[in-house]
Amino acid sequence: MSIVRTLARWLLGVALLFTGTAHLTFARDEFVAQVPSWLPLPVDVTVMASGVVEIALGLALLVLGRFRVAVGWIVAAFFVAILPGNIEQFMRGTDAFGLDTDLARGIRLLFQPLLVVWALWSTGAWKAWRGRRRARGR
Repeated sequence: MSIVRTLARWLLGVALLFTGTAHLTFARDEFVAQVPSWLPLPVDVTVMASGVVEIALGLALLVLGRFRVAVGWIVAAFFVAILPGNIEQFMRGTDAFGLDTDLARGIRLLFQPLLVVWALWSTGAWKAWRGRRRARGR
C-alpha cells in the first residue's frame, strides 16, 4: 500500500469522524435537511444513527488497516446508501451547509460518486477486486 493511498485513507477516516461528530452535535439541524421524507424512521433517529455509523467507519479506516479492503467496500456502500438523502435535498430545494441554490446542491450531488471512488481506491478495495477477477480468468 503506497503512502499516498494510506494518507488518503486516513484523511477519509478523519473526515468521516468529523462528519459523524457533526451529526451528533453542532450540525444536527443541517443534516435533517438530507433525510428523505419517505424514510419510515424518525428524522432525529436517522441523523443520530448515521452519525454513529460515520464515526465507526472513520475509526475503522484509521485503525483496521489489516481489514482495509473490506472496510473500503463497506464505506463505499455507505456512500451509496446515503445518496438518496443528497438527492432528496436537491429535489426539495432545501438549504443546508451553505447549499442555497440548485446549482450548489447539484454540484454537491455530483461529488458523491467521487467519495465512493475515494473509499475504494484509498483502501485498495478496487485493486483487490480486479486482482481476484484476473486470477479467476486464468
